[in-house]
Amino acid sequence: MKSSYSEKVHTWGRIWCSLAMVMFMLFPAAASIYYSAWPDGMALLKGLMGVAPIFWTVGAIEAFTYSPMLGSGGSYLGFVTGNLANLKLPCALNAMEIAGVKPGTEEGELISTIAIAVSSIVTTLIIFAGVLLLSRLQPILESELLAPAFANILPALFGALAVVFIAKNWKIALAPLLFMLILFISVPSLAGSVSVLVPVGAIIAIASARVLYKKGYL
Repeated sequence: MKSSYSEKVHTWGRIWCSLAMVMFMLFPAAASIYYSAWPDGMALLKGLMGVAPIFWTVGAIEAFTYSPMLGSGGSYLGFVTGNLANLKLPCALNAMEIAGVKPGTEEGELISTIAIAVSSIVTTLIIFAGVLLLSRLQPILESELLAPAFANILPALFGALAVVFIAKNWKIALAPLLFMLILFISVPSLAGSVSVLVPVGAIIAIASARVLYKKGYL
C-alpha cells in the first residue's frame, strides 16, 4: 500500500509539474504569436544570464532543504502552487505540530500534503475575492493605519514558528540563531538572500548538534 501510494504521488506529481511548466510558458508564447512580436534572442539570453542562475540556485537549494520536511506530495503541491517559504512551509510545519507528527514520517507527509492543499485552495479563494473587491478594499489596505501591520506579517509568522521550534531544541537552535543574527546585523544587505542561507543554517545546526551530542549535552 505504501509503495503504491508513493508511486502514484510521484507519477501524478511529475505529470502536474510538467503541465504547470507548459502552462507557465503558454501565455508568453500565445502573446508573441498573436501580436507577431518575438523577443530578441540576444536580449532574452542576456536577461536570463542575469537572473536564471540565481533562481536555479535558490530552486535547487529549496528542493533539497524543504522536500524532506514536506514529503513527496507536499513538495509537488508546494513547488507548483508557489509561495513555498512564505506560506506553504509554515502551514505544513504548523499542521504537523498541531497533529503531533514529525516531518519525514508517513503521518507527517499526509498532514503536510493536506495542509498545503488546503492552503492553496484558501489562497486561491482569497485572491479571487480580492480581485472582485479590489477597488473597495484598496483604500483600506493602503491606509497608514494598517501599513505597519502589513510590513511585519512575515516576521510575525516566522517569529511565532521559531519560538515553538527553538523552545523544543534550544541547544541545537542556539548556534545557527546567533550566527544568523550576527551575520544580518553586520551585513543587512544579505536580508534578500535568505533562501540561499537556509542550507548554511542547516549545516551549522547539524554540526553543532553533533558536537553537543559528542560532548554529552544532548
